[in-house]
Amino acid sequence: MVEFKPFTAYIVDACRTAGGKKNGKLSGYHPGELGAAVCDALLERQKLPGAEVEDVIFGCVGQVGAQAANVGRTVVLSSRLLPESVPGTSVDRQCGSSQQAIHAAAQAVMSGVHDCCIAGGVEVMSLVPIGANIIDGMKAGHGFPMTETMNQKYEQKLKAFEQFGISTSAFSQFGGAELLAQKYQLTRQDVDRFAVSSQLRAAASTKAGKFQDEIVPLPVKRKEGESEGVHLEDEGIRGNVTAESVGKLKAMFPNGIMTPASSSQICDGASAVLICNERGLEKLGLKPMARIHSLALAAADPVVMLEGPIPASKKALEKVKMKIDDIDLYEVNEAFASVPLAWCKALGADFEKLNVNGGAMALGHPLGGTGTKLMTTLLHELKRRKKRFGLLAICEGGGTANATIVEMMPSAKL
Repeated sequence: MVEFKPFTAYIVDACRTAGGKKNGKLSGYHPGELGAAVCDALLERQKLPGAEVEDVIFGCVGQVGAQAANVGRTVVLSSRLLPESVPGTSVDRQCGSSQQAIHAAAQAVMSGVHDCCIAGGVEVMSLVPIGANIIDGMKAGHGFPMTETMNQKYEQKLKAFEQFGISTSAFSQFGGAELLAQKYQLTRQDVDRFAVSSQLRAAASTKAGKFQDEIVPLPVKRKEGESEGVHLEDEGIRGNVTAESVGKLKAMFPNGIMTPASSSQICDGASAVLICNERGLEKLGLKPMARIHSLALAAADPVVMLEGPIPASKKALEKVKMKIDDIDLYEVNEAFASVPLAWCKALGADFEKLNVNGGAMALGHPLGGTGTKLMTTLLHELKRRKKRFGLLAICEGGGTANATIVEMMPSAKL
């Protein structure tokens, strides 16, 4: 009997579009075209023939309309460089969809089933609004369909939403963000301060050119069809915010502390990473940027909903016998300010290592495209700082979460 020895999953390269705000500079793109642009950029940067890619796995939350019918395959068929012989598939793990795509691609190359895959994600929220794939989803004010059994099981817990004037008939990400803030004793001042920090960090990083290596330049394409040059910078950044200006905003719900400033921005965008095992690296003559050190999933209370990154991160660390202090940089998605702040408290993490270039409150949250977007930023910042370990975690609808630990390779620091 032949003993099976798993391969290692390596990230060769990672890129993203600059975020486009609602009805902004990317709003005229079909999701398939936007996803194809980042895939083609990876192939061009690595001088890799598209036929060598064995699967394209794309995260997408709003799988309806232009994002329906397997947007992963639409991406392949829209590509200039990926031949039609390359398969494509779509993943929905809510906001962590493209992080799950990374996990799926990593598992494929670790098993040896494939040697080279692209994991990515796309969401054109100007074209396919949040909740568009849920029957009466936006009308009900939630993003998770409920069964009769679920309603009965969580009826008592859902009553906690009454204090915020939020419907108690369904899960709510907004209610979850408020409950999370209560659980971890976060104040309005805490979330406002973090919201300002996210904007100022994003503005400073943009001004310093820190995103240049990760952003794929694209012609501006608005819904109206006119072209206005090249899109190179994230549109949602407000570099002139202050604690005073944010403090004047009205909370979104009675007795709540979250405001539009301390919430993620609607965003159009796509991102992708190229993943190979050692056999693929050797065969294709590629150098790894990083290796995937640990993968983890977790599921938590769907009413609080957004707490999943905490147990997922703990699992990812435990799997490789690491402590949070061993990690050099963290990216925890800023779905709401309460999520990364609660995560920091629960893990005893260093705030100065968290979302150092700003996060979704400033740079936008393109739902299914956020996982590979944040991984792209994390890898490039680790490379710039010549640091070793990074951790990515994202909260997801329904109370689930992904966590990924990466280790930079010496070849990435040359």
